[in-house]
Amino acid sequence: MSTTYRHDIRIPYADVDQMGVVYYAHYLVYFEMARNALLREAGMPYAQMEQDGVMLPVVEAHCEYHLPARYDDLITVCSECLRLSGVRLRIRYEVYRDDTLLMTGYTHHVCMRPDGRVLRPTPALRRLCG
Repeated sequence: MSTTYRHDIRIPYADVDQMGVVYYAHYLVYFEMARNALLREAGMPYAQMEQDGVMLPVVEAHCEYHLPARYDDLITVCSECLRLSGVRLRIRYEVYRDDTLLMTGYTHHVCMRPDGRVLRPTPALRRLCG
């Protein structure tokens, strides 16, 4: 069973649009921040994975926006590795302000070597998505 990781982010003014809400594309950056925190907390920092020759490029991303976040909101991005199938893994995200669900989404990744060839997932990745 996989674990859900939590990453808090205070929304900076630079991330909001003219309407005062977080510009939609910034959520993909928040996903990346949460994904890096997930990997770090699981004992496999992404920088170390890259040094070990493991890359996890995003090959698909999906977002569903329910309610807006605004400047200075403290949001929590919950991330969880849902599935590992072959060389692909899927990470799910839920973004909350307090107990209010603001958005949901996921990213698909492929395990690759730096030369672009696919790579079998490491035991640590298999445990993370187990």
